[in-house]
Amino acid sequence: MIPTLKQNPPGITTPQMIEVDRLMTKEYQIDLPRMMENAGLNLALLAKEVFLDSNAQDKKVVVLAGPGGNGGGVMVAARRLMNWGVNVSLVLSTEIEKLTPVPAKQFEILGKIGIELCEDIPSKADLIIDGVIGYSIKGNPRGKAKVMIEAANASSVPVLSLDTPSGLDLTTGTPAEPCIRAAATLTLAMPKQGLFTTAAKSYVGDLYLADISVPPQLYGVFGMDIKEIRKIFSESTIVKIKE
Repeated sequence: MIPTLKQNPPGITTPQMIEVDRLMTKEYQIDLPRMMENAGLNLALLAKEVFLDSNAQDKKVVVLAGPGGNGGGVMVAARRLMNWGVNVSLVLSTEIEKLTPVPAKQFEILGKIGIELCEDIPSKADLIIDGVIGYSIKGNPRGKAKVMIEAANASSVPVLSLDTPSGLDLTTGTPAEPCIRAAATLTLAMPKQGLFTTAAKSYVGDLYLADISVPPQLYGVFGMDIKEIRKIFSESTIVKIKE
């Protein structure tokens, strides 16, 4: 049972999230692979509990991965789900050689355990997991990313997005054209301001927050109450944000 927060934490901006990432790696020595593993595990747990009826065996999940950090996170989730008996298919929005280094390593691992790599989104599935575009989006999605987002939206399969629905500006909450319409979004560390806007609501779906091991004292640089930050994940590494 995933607990719902009694009081929602403050939203942060995209520049603040970039600073969180910088401090994590430079000051706290918690590098991207560690954060990615935490994100992917929590994503797989949420997928299993909310969308797969807590029974992963023989379910069908399609994972959509871009070249950056979100793509790496959903590939971690793919590995976890495969280990639990899920039939997982992977669709990449870019050529394999264009994956950034950490997601490329995750893809290599998936190859060793037998991931099914597809060119297009399979027609039948229990869940689509979206990790095509993260908070670094600039302009409207193009090329294969655009095609994948449109295909996911056209299907009748529920979509679970990592950190943000692909195509949503996390500071303004403005959806690009196209933008994933998720049934649920698992955002990371702290919710981003754009997820709470009226314009974003129909794209975000149910909003969850995952602990990726950001030290609460890090948020002190933004003037946040560290004692309150420590309470967020005291019951669970995944919490639901109140509507």
